[in-house]
Amino acid sequence: MGEPDNRVSHPGEAPREAKAGLAAAHPVTPDPSLGETVWARIRGHKVVEWTLAYVAFGYALLHGVQMLRETFEWPLLVPRLTVFGLVLGAPVAVTLAWYHGHRARHRISGPELSILIVLLAVAGSVLWWISRHSHEHATAPTMAASSTAAPATAFNPPPHSVAVLPFVNMSGDASQDYFSDGLTEELLNSLSRINELQVAARTSSFSFQGEHPDIATVAHKLNVASVLEGSVRRSGHTIRVTAQLNNAVTGFHIWSQTYDRDLGDVLQLQAEIATAVTDALKVTLLGDLSAKIELGGTRNPAAFDAYLRGLKLARAPAADSASALASIAAYSEAVRLDPNYAIAFAGRGYTLGTYAGFFATGGAVRTTWDRALADAQRAIGIAPGLGDGHMVLGAVYLYGSFNFASANEELERAVALAPGNAVVLYEYARLAAYLGHIDAAVTAARRGATLDPLNLRTHRELGDMLLYARRYTEAVAAYQESITLDPEGALRDYAKRGVAYYLLGDLGAARASCETKPDQLLSQVCLALVLHKLGQPAEAKSALAKAIASAGEAPAYQCAEVYAQWADPPKALTWLETSLRTHDAGLPKLRVDPLLDPLRNEPRFQAVERELKFPQ
Repeated sequence: MGEPDNRVSHPGEAPREAKAGLAAAHPVTPDPSLGETVWARIRGHKVVEWTLAYVAFGYALLHGVQMLRETFEWPLLVPRLTVFGLVLGAPVAVTLAWYHGHRARHRISGPELSILIVLLAVAGSVLWWISRHSHEHATAPTMAASSTAAPATAFNPPPHSVAVLPFVNMSGDASQDYFSDGLTEELLNSLSRINELQVAARTSSFSFQGEHPDIATVAHKLNVASVLEGSVRRSGHTIRVTAQLNNAVTGFHIWSQTYDRDLGDVLQLQAEIATAVTDALKVTLLGDLSAKIELGGTRNPAAFDAYLRGLKLARAPAADSASALASIAAYSEAVRLDPNYAIAFAGRGYTLGTYAGFFATGGAVRTTWDRALADAQRAIGIAPGLGDGHMVLGAVYLYGSFNFASANEELERAVALAPGNAVVLYEYARLAAYLGHIDAAVTAARRGATLDPLNLRTHRELGDMLLYARRYTEAVAAYQESITLDPEGALRDYAKRGVAYYLLGDLGAARASCETKPDQLLSQVCLALVLHKLGQPAEAKSALAKAIASAGEAPAYQCAEVYAQWADPPKALTWLETSLRTHDAGLPKLRVDPLLDPLRNEPRFQAVERELKFPQ
């Protein structure tokens, strides 16, 4: 037997030899760190692969949406919503990845959850950066293209500028389009009476009708800081109007409101919306806004409806004798229902003037001008502060009777009352030029083109003013802008551009421009000028003969221009005297027309000038 064992074992403790045996059988390794555990589980659940796949998917989706947006002219809101959806979807995708792994055995711990949240935030931030980068990349070609012409400048429209897009007809009846269009135009006119606002003119704003453009596109084309849009739903004598004002720079909504009104409350509705717009834009108003808005209007629902029908017909794209007469009839119904409807009298007077100048023949010409004069005077008698009334009266004095002094008085008053009305500026610019106030004419025409940048007429009129100012290079550019806006609609502008090139001495460009629309009367006159200068008198005479054969004495004034340039004063003066006898619409520009310069010292020319009684 050996010595007794004196080592003591504590209860529950294995003998030391047993511990040593166990240690030898199972070596001890250090506990892994928390970070290593979480990372291992993340890799095991393929979270990294899922996240990278989601980022790649988001990047491809954004590029696809951007290409589709450019192809189909979707609004800017579509890619913005796509980015928003992808950012919100990132946490969902990563969470699904975590729980999808087949090796998940227990619920995630608190520290692991914190790290997962951080990873999700990083993934969302990366996705947001990609969306911003893809947007910049998508717009880079446009920026690069524009930089070749001029350095890129930040969009900086006037702060209190607004465009009113055509309100959408929600009545479910296309025959009610005239009502939603007319109500939009009346609202636009109401806003344009606020001198503290710059309101894009009707023609430019309505050029977007049916296109569903995004706010940024509208704003850049019209150079406005805000855009008003909405809808109209009509049911009998009640209407629901929804209006929404958007910040064109940020793309965010500024204000929106829905109105339910009786048709008799339309004037009040216009005033309420105008007030809300000015408040939202933080415009400090001078004077009583409601009084400005309601001036010359009506509270008779039937009269208002008839007026809107007349307005729609007057705006017909293919204006002809029938549409003018139908418009006059609708306006007549409006003033019959409300004899104090000044705006309707002004509208009928302007349309009567158009009919007298373009469609009436024989004794009807004088009769129609007299009716237009009576309507304009009636409008002013009812509402002396109505700028449209003074504008119509000035135009009737100018074209109906060549009463330059009275026309000047009325148009100056119209500009003072309605400085933001593009049509008023157009009429004023022409008269200012005819009276020799060339700088004022060019300034007014440029202002009109600013308010109505997508209307070919405003650029044509600016071109005319620059031509009268002998600034031919600038005139060519203005006519070119008109042609660019509407190559098929700007029929007269090819000839006008040709005359500007002719006066510049660029006969090759002049001939090419005149020959673009060879069947147009003005193009034939233009060719007569250019071909003669090119040493082709027979061809020039043929072109002029063609114009005379198609229109008789109608182009008498243009014939005087041609013979003046052909150095044939006797024939030129004979045609000029014919134009005086026929009350030719070209006569008011006699004093500033560069084509008539060779005749200015002729006694017969001076006699015609005296007969026109220009103010001294």
